[in-house]
Amino acid sequence: ADRMLSMDFEQELNKMLAVLPPERRTYLFSATMTSKVAKLQRASLSDPIKVEVSHKFSTPKTLVQQYLFIPAKYKDCYLAYVLNEFAGQTILVFSATCNGSQRVALLLRNLGFDAVCLHGQMSQPKRLGALNKFKSGQRSILIATDVASRGLDIPSVDVVINFDIPGNGKEYIHRVGRTARAGRAGRSVAFVTQYDVEVYQRLEALLGQKLPSFPAEEETVLIMLERVSEAQRIAARELREILATKGKGKRRRGEASAVAGEAEDEGG
Repeated sequence: ADRMLSMDFEQELNKMLAVLPPERRTYLFSATMTSKVAKLQRASLSDPIKVEVSHKFSTPKTLVQQYLFIPAKYKDCYLAYVLNEFAGQTILVFSATCNGSQRVALLLRNLGFDAVCLHGQMSQPKRLGALNKFKSGQRSILIATDVASRGLDIPSVDVVINFDIPGNGKEYIHRVGRTARAGRAGRSVAFVTQYDVEVYQRLEALLGQKLPSFPAEEETVLIMLERVSEAQRIAARELREILATKGKGKRRRGEASAVAGEAEDEGG
């Protein structure tokens, strides 16, 4: 419910509720009780029953949470190291942007990882294709934006990696909630660079606990630096080619729309 409201569907929901019969059963599900969800509950439900199974901002008891403090310039290298540490498990890696998730997926594939990406700028068929590859086990690593943090049926995720730490605690709760579901065990690792310290401190204050660090010796991690640097260069080139192809497609569609508009004007 909170995701729909945060995407500005509040007006559409109100219109739908207005035409529904008064004698009905309405269920709202949300991992976090935001003010918008509470407002919708008061406005659209009659004598509602509120069921809370946990604290407003809490994580599953079966979830082991850790953080990794790293230099930003070696972030990709640390990601490759952590993924190797969790080899054989299903891993969901969160990136802050669409281009970022695409770049990381390209980088990892160039390093030999079976990664696939999922973000909001992909077409629906491509999104479903990527998701099905991950769910079926064809790919063990999914690189995603917050489009995958909720609302998707991903039954089994062993590890969540916050490659880009989220800006607020609510998103963190949703992200790590993709693992350790239904009583199962799960792991999460938050990457914290020198630029993320303040955000991370606010996150720990919200959680009410100091997270233990993930063990990683920089000397061991940087053994892969040369390979990762080469993969970064290849991924950057591939991403530029993908974006250039998309740009050409948009220009062609724009030109076609303009021609169609001119034809309509002449016909009118």
